[in-house]
Amino acid sequence: MEERHIEGYRAVLDSVARERKYLAFLEAPPVEAVTVYVLGNLRANRPHFVALDGEEVVGWCDIASLDRPVFAHAGTLGMGVLASHRGRGIGRELLRATLENAREMGLTRVELTVREPNTRARELYEKAGFAAEGLKRNAVRVDGRYENLLVMAILFHEGR
Repeated sequence: MEERHIEGYRAVLDSVARERKYLAFLEAPPVEAVTVYVLGNLRANRPHFVALDGEEVVGWCDIASLDRPVFAHAGTLGMGVLASHRGRGIGRELLRATLENAREMGLTRVELTVREPNTRARELYEKAGFAAEGLKRNAVRVDGRYENLLVMAILFHEGR
């Protein structure tokens, strides 16, 4: 991710959010909020990658800080790929690069939530080494319909 990718990143975030099937957003936040988020990630050297098709951003994967000292070893993963570019291995490569970077920077835990019906994403995460840790029942409500969220995490170092 580079500063020049912010608008493209926001456009992909918005496109995936508007599908109403994958993210906690139903539309992307304003460009100013996205800019603050991305610049914060860049300053803190947090894992944040984009996939490009030429100069167009077509996907992203990032790990957000949990913003508390007791969680400094961990982060929350978010990712998405434009519908028109899915099924090409872009998500798998983004996830691989992001997790590799997280490990290199010393993170020992990366967590995420995924909507239970999203089997493609769940399978991708499982192949990358994520394990299910729990289920948040009726955690999401979109258009009057409830969905469960599966909580998953990968540990790079078990600790005790």
